[in-house]
Amino acid sequence: YALIALGYTMVYGIVQLINFAHGDIMMVGAYSIYWIMTTSLMKAIAETQPVLAGVVSVLFAVVVCVALGVFVDRVAYKPLRNAPRISALITAIGISIALEIIAQLVFGSGQVNFPTIVPKVTLFKVGRRSINLLEVLTFAVSVLLMIALTLFVQTTRTGKAMRAVSEDQGAAMLMGVNVDKTISITFGIGCALAAIGSVFYAQKVYYVTPLLGMLPGLKAFVAAVLGGIGSIPGAVLGGFIIGIAE
Repeated sequence: YALIALGYTMVYGIVQLINFAHGDIMMVGAYSIYWIMTTSLMKAIAETQPVLAGVVSVLFAVVVCVALGVFVDRVAYKPLRNAPRISALITAIGISIALEIIAQLVFGSGQVNFPTIVPKVTLFKVGRRSINLLEVLTFAVSVLLMIALTLFVQTTRTGKAMRAVSEDQGAAMLMGVNVDKTISITFGIGCALAAIGSVFYAQKVYYVTPLLGMLPGLKAFVAAVLGGIGSIPGAVLGGFIIGIAE
């Protein structure tokens, strides 16, 4: 939830758009991992070097999701930059439905078993509750990515451009900032985070379906609002609060 909420909050902070297709980007990431892990080459690698196979599959999902996010931004959202916000919101819902239907056409509407990327190892107990490696990694990766993203936005040239665009797109453009490129980079980063989140979520529930991203997408949106949408640490905190409460 925290990783998906980061994507929501970044896109909203830059273009004031609630990208309701974000959860379905996560679903695409999960299917990307499933597809590449079922190829003959990856099966052979997984038998001898499972860690390498897992890393390669996650990187593949990140590339697919980033490419998809940038493509959707350029094709669907860019023409609506100056349109009323409701137009972009309706478009986001339409993209969400389109991605779900395409996934059904390609993979079918039933469940497929998600491959094991992180070993199922219990590390310790809190009371009667066993804490496994997947949960610890989810927490650690979320915090590390939050810190990295905060530093990126606060210290890099691209991050400065993102903050300028979020403040005033017109003024940023006059100062030489490529607004469309900056927004595409923001979408790409958000989709990369969704792809990483798909690994942890899909392995937690053990399956992938075309509707996999619907519920976590909505909960991540609530998490982003709970933490103060537009705030990177707030999005992660909101995701943690909802996840731990569940």
